[in-house]
Amino acid sequence: MNKSPLSELSSTLSDEMQSVDYLINQRMFSKHAPLIQELTNHLINAGGKRLRPLLTLACANICNYKGTYHIHLAAIVELIHTATLLHDDVIDESFSRRGRPTANKLWDNKSSVLVGDFLFARSFQLMVETGSLKILDSLSNASAEISESEVLQMSLSRNLSASEEQYMQVIKGKTAILFASACEVGGLIAEEQSNKVEALRLYGEALGVSFQMVDDFLDYTGTKTGLGKDIGDDFREKKITLPIIYSLQTQNQTNQKFWRRTLEKGNQEIGDFETAKKILAGDGSLERTRLEAIYWANAAKKQLKNFPHNKLNALLSRVTDYVVARVS
Repeated sequence: MNKSPLSELSSTLSDEMQSVDYLINQRMFSKHAPLIQELTNHLINAGGKRLRPLLTLACANICNYKGTYHIHLAAIVELIHTATLLHDDVIDESFSRRGRPTANKLWDNKSSVLVGDFLFARSFQLMVETGSLKILDSLSNASAEISESEVLQMSLSRNLSASEEQYMQVIKGKTAILFASACEVGGLIAEEQSNKVEALRLYGEALGVSFQMVDDFLDYTGTKTGLGKDIGDDFREKKITLPIIYSLQTQNQTNQKFWRRTLEKGNQEIGDFETAKKILAGDGSLERTRLEAIYWANAAKKQLKNFPHNKLNALLSRVTDYVVARVS
C-alpha cells in the first residue's frame, strides 16, 4: 500500500519531529501545574496530521539550513496551533475532535482557556530564543491575526449578508496565516534570499486557504473519520462558510428562506442538515467550493518552482495535491 505524501514527509523528517516532540514535552513540564502537560498531551497526541510543524522543517531544509533552531520554530508553530484549538473548542462548544473528547469536555472551559494562554506564552519564549526579530515579527503577527479573525468570524455568525471577501479575510487570518508563517520562518532561519522567503510565505498561505476550503466542503460531504471533527459542525454552529455564500448568490427564494430559518434565526429541526446538503449539492455551491480549493492548491504549487527540484520539494508539491485529493 502506497504511503500518502504526508506520511512520506513525516517519515523523511521523523528524526527532526522527534526532537520537536522532545522540546515540546520539555517546555510543557510544570512542577506546580501538572494539568498543563496532561491537557496539552491529550490534544497533541490525538493523532493529528502535524502538517504545520512538518512544513516548517521542510522549508528550512529546502533552504539548506544547517542549524538546530528550526526545531524551535516547528515546536512554536505546533504550540500556537494547539492553543488555537483549545480556544476554538471552548468558543464553538465542541465536544469531539479527531475522534476523541475535547479537552473542555474532559476537564472544563476554564482549564482549556488557561492552558491555551500558557501555550501562547511558552511559544513566545521559544521565539525569543531564536534571536531573530524577523521570526518574532512573523510569528507574533500570525498569533495576533488568528485572534482577530476569530473575533471577525464570531461577528459574521448567522450573518447571511457576509461576503466572499469577508470569508476570505476570515480564513486567511484564522487558518492560512499560520501556514504562511510556518513556511516563512523556515526560510528566515536559513537566512534565505528575500524573494525565496516570500515564495515560501505565499506557498503556505495558498495551501492554508485551500486546506480551509476543503474542510468547509467536507463539513457537508465528508465522514467523521476523514475530517477529524463531527460532520455538520459548521451548520449547527450557524457558520457562514463558502458553500453557504455561493448558495445565497444563486438567489433561490426557497433556499434563501431555508437558510434564514436555519442559520440566521438558528431554528434548526431534525432533517435540516440533510436538506442543507441536498441544496448545496443541487445548486452547484459545493462544486464551486471544490474548484476554488483546487485553484488555491495550484497557486501554492507554483511557488515551489522558485526552489531546486529535489525530494522535499516534490513531497511539498504532492502534499498540496493530497490536501485537495480529499474533495476529488
